[in-house]
Amino acid sequence: MEEWYHYVLLVLVGFVVGFINTVAGGASLISLPFLIFLGLPPSVANGTNRVAIAIQTAIGVAGFRSKGVTTFPFNIYLGISALFGSIIGASIAVDIKGETFNKILAIIMLLVVMIIVFERLTGKYLWVGIIAFFFIGIYGGFINAGIGFVILLFLHYVNHMTLVRANATKVAVVFIYTLSALAVFIYNDKVLWEVGLVLAIGNGAGAWLSSRISVGKGDGYVKMFLIFMVILMAVKLWFF
Repeated sequence: MEEWYHYVLLVLVGFVVGFINTVAGGASLISLPFLIFLGLPPSVANGTNRVAIAIQTAIGVAGFRSKGVTTFPFNIYLGISALFGSIIGASIAVDIKGETFNKILAIIMLLVVMIIVFERLTGKYLWVGIIAFFFIGIYGGFINAGIGFVILLFLHYVNHMTLVRANATKVAVVFIYTLSALAVFIYNDKVLWEVGLVLAIGNGAGAWLSSRISVGKGDGYVKMFLIFMVILMAVKLWFF
């Protein structure tokens, strides 16, 4: 980065992203374009963003635990399944050309919005979650943007979790599979550590605040925030 204020913007953007990702999801739609705007190639932006996500989710887990909200060992089972899937997704992402990546991003995010709006899920068995989270991990390893919505809705409707407990599970699962995805990006030299760590300062602060607020406010707050972010994402993808 050439300008000093880029670092300030990274922290500010990171804070917003960490807050939104922890209470709902989809905020990588903010951080990824911003990193690309700063001049990072798409694949490097994707890998660098994982540094911030890893720290964000680790702090988010700590925030929920500090309020007594945890779903251990259920979150570990899902996280391990997603971890294996994320290795596949990240391996695909590191080899994709920039223009192709951007086009796939646009298509995938539109599909995510359609799933959020139209899909109705039933059932509550652990094995269903493990199988589903393997495929969620593939997508998470590939790009991660918007995956929080899918995880929240799955856990809420399939496993009948409250949105607060689903959020606590989500950040734990994302943390676990992000470690394997990040390892793939590091191995392929697709991480700019200086940028990722500065972004992570904001992400972590936003995640800590968001996790504690969402527990205090309860399901109503999370639900309203989730609906707002889904509508905002849908408008952004459709018109911009």
